[in-house]
Amino acid sequence: MKYVEETFYRRAETGREARHLPAATYNLARVLLTRAPQGCLFVPIRAMQYLAVLDPEEFIFVDREGGRFIELAWRGFQAAGRSALDEPVAYEAIYYSPDAAAVMTRLQGEFGRALKQLEDRQALSGPARVLKLQAPT
Repeated sequence: MKYVEETFYRRAETGREARHLPAATYNLARVLLTRAPQGCLFVPIRAMQYLAVLDPEEFIFVDREGGRFIELAWRGFQAAGRSALDEPVAYEAIYYSPDAAAVMTRLQGEFGRALKQLEDRQALSGPARVLKLQAPT
């Protein structure tokens, strides 16, 4: 199997802030990432003409018009700090362009929709089994 190798570049950091990612978006990103055979996942965000590249450590976002330069990155996910899977996940957004903070307001929602579209295209097929578990006594 051939793998695609891409190189992206970071400019000087222009800012950073603490944010929270909705649980459904974070959980879906992690599920799709575990299915990616290369260990990273490319998610086209067509509504914004951005490309998200996910790996276990961070999610980076590249404007397709901006070449190979990272516009912003999300890292430092604190999923272990949740007491339930439906709680949002804290992370840090790092900006590498002057208008990245403005892009951030729309990006989080569009990213969730793009993940859902990717999941719909990668629907699993095949037989499934339901395991019957005994309740503890």
